[in-house]
Amino acid sequence: MKKITLSFVLFFGLMYVQAQTGHEIKINLKNCKDTVAYLAFYQFDKLYISDTCKKVVNGNIVFKGKKNLDKGVYFLLSQAKGNYFDFIIDEQSQKQEINSDKSSLLENLKAVNSKQNESFFNYIRFVTAKNKEFDGFRKGIKEQKKADSTALLSKEYKVLNEAILKNDLNTIAQNKGTYLAEILNLKTDREAKDVPKASNGRPDSIFAYNYYKNHFWDGVNFQDDAMLRNPFFTNKINQYFNSVVMQHPDSICVEIDRMMLKTKQGTKMNMLLLAYFTQTYEIPKIMGMDKVFVYMVNNYFKTGKAKGIYDDSVIDIIIKRGDVLAPLQLGKTAPELYMIDIPGHDKIAHLGFDTAKTSEEITKIYYDNKAEIEKSYVTLSSVKADYLILLFWDVDCGHCQKEVPKILELYHELLKEKKDVKVFGVYTQSEFDKYKKYIADNKIDWMNVYDGVHINNLKEKYDVVTTPVMYILDKDKVIKAKGIGSDAIRSIITQMEKEYSKK
Repeated sequence: MKKITLSFVLFFGLMYVQAQTGHEIKINLKNCKDTVAYLAFYQFDKLYISDTCKKVVNGNIVFKGKKNLDKGVYFLLSQAKGNYFDFIIDEQSQKQEINSDKSSLLENLKAVNSKQNESFFNYIRFVTAKNKEFDGFRKGIKEQKKADSTALLSKEYKVLNEAILKNDLNTIAQNKGTYLAEILNLKTDREAKDVPKASNGRPDSIFAYNYYKNHFWDGVNFQDDAMLRNPFFTNKINQYFNSVVMQHPDSICVEIDRMMLKTKQGTKMNMLLLAYFTQTYEIPKIMGMDKVFVYMVNNYFKTGKAKGIYDDSVIDIIIKRGDVLAPLQLGKTAPELYMIDIPGHDKIAHLGFDTAKTSEEITKIYYDNKAEIEKSYVTLSSVKADYLILLFWDVDCGHCQKEVPKILELYHELLKEKKDVKVFGVYTQSEFDKYKKYIADNKIDWMNVYDGVHINNLKEKYDVVTTPVMYILDKDKVIKAKGIGSDAIRSIITQMEKEYSKK
């Protein structure tokens, strides 16, 4: 079931602006038991309610208002939040009538006075029928338990796609100049024909890829906000940035700039794309892709291009977030840490850090004893190792209690393999006695340190919001990996070994 946001407030609070000419959408739905119905619409990756018919009698539904509805794909939504069917509203179809029967919805769907919607309904019927054919074929293959079922399914799927593509192109040609043609053009992939042969005699995959990428957005108008209001746009964006563009942050940034330049400042397209890219790459699925978020902050938020999209307070939060992540990118030198180890605790405690109750008291103790305290520091830069695992953890953290033993076991394995590896384990809290006991009880024999004098802001310096947080550094303290689990350590160290051997 589709997730609906029952609000007139659009994505990130954008105003839904409508022309002042009026709409009247009549829907006659036989065998409909609803007493209330909703007119909903697509916008980027969200769905919204546009209008409500509060009195449905015998399936007669009317949505009427003084404002024109924005061009886009809409759908009839029942009071049980079930989606009945999609249809198009544009400048020429603000007043239209649609008939159907709930008992056989798609088969009976009829647009009384909209040729475009009749073509749309025929298109939906065709695709639905083809998908049912494929599902039936797949079920039959499964029941017969044929050994070559995968090959047969692949062949049948190719036939299905070719039939749908042919129908897409025919429908586009027959409805040229309409919104239906525009959204089907958005949906349809373009593949190169007559691909030349490469030197190995096979079709040139590079030529095919370049053609596909270069023609991916043919005919898509990024200055028309109506391109957002259909179920295909979000999938197209995701497909392009996840499967077509090279998965490297620099390549992603170049493509974002190209796309944003196609939009017009202040349009919904411009606003929602900026919001989408910012959200997507703040917490990316691929390690290192947060570099894209930092790029967005520096080139769109700090330059004022995000004005009007976010409140100033939100912009400030995003900029601060970018400033935290900027020095923590892969390839950057890890920020310095000034820590206290377990043997150094007694001296620090004697100075009064463990009993100080306010930040002012801690600051006074620090500056009164600065020279002596600095002699007790164990700094990150002082640790020499080809492979340095920087681990932020807490003895009371449930996930840490699962991960730390795994890291400890792997650490000992790597040492036995004569790997020059060290672990710089940073306890993030201040309950020293509990920390010391846990270390002893669990025989954690790597470098155990904590922020004894409260000089390191771990949240800001290393983005330690929850624990555990892990980084892997090379011998020059350059960040090679971050945000990983124990299961990724060995493969990263193996990759680092290869890099060292090349040097």
